[in-house]
Amino acid sequence: MTTERPAPPLTGGEREMLRTFLDFHRATLAMKCDGLSDEDLRRAASPPSTLSLLALVRHMAEVERTWFRRVINAEDVPMVWSAVANDFQAAYDTSSATRSEAFEAWQAEVEQSRKIEEAAESLDVTGHQPRWGEDVSLRLVMLHMIHEYARHNGHADFLREAIDGVTGA
Repeated sequence: MTTERPAPPLTGGEREMLRTFLDFHRATLAMKCDGLSDEDLRRAASPPSTLSLLALVRHMAEVERTWFRRVINAEDVPMVWSAVANDFQAAYDTSSATRSEAFEAWQAEVEQSRKIEEAAESLDVTGHQPRWGEDVSLRLVMLHMIHEYARHNGHADFLREAIDGVTGA
């Protein structure tokens, strides 16, 4: 499977740019996982660290759910991988995780995120981030998500290179 990645526009409105850059980074994470087995995807970066490509996909499912569904949409939904609120570490336990379960959960959360963003009247829509004790705008959430993906895609670059030597984009 080869992941298609959208080309961000060189000009355009703020929302279109944010949306496309976020989708670009989502696709980049998927590309880093293309062609790898479950075992490869579970391979830890540098033990005792549990960071792996599969852990990153699972983590980003949590991040998508938290920022779009729990913060912006004020949904009372549990974490994806843990029954404990704000337990982002559970996503990193990939000992019995599979590509199909991780990608299914992540893609479902991405679709929910897209629906929430598209339904919002403007980027000025706000939600409450309880961990910060502050209200935040959809604009901030989208920028934060771009940052989060970009940071973790840097990790994914190193993880993928350690698995099979593939580098780039």
